Amino acid sequence: MGEWKAPLSLRISRDLRAELEQLAARERRTLGNVGELLLEWGVEQLKAAGSMERLLNSKASLPGRGSRGRELKE
Repeated sequence: MGEWKAPLSLRISRDLRAELEQLAARERRTLGNVGELLLEWGVEQLKAAGSMERLLNSKASLPGRGSRGRELKE
């Protein structure tokens, strides 16, 4: 039997959603599956870094992409 999963709702930009949908289609996965995989990976990265600030400061931005306009708020 599978694992019980809890629903999660997020607000993201239309551009990001379209990008995630394209990625999911390319990988032949559902949007929900891609989101779950990215969240699990991100949580592991955050735990390894120890804080959101260290995580964001340790990752180099991709050329032309930046941080999608997001900044760390305290």
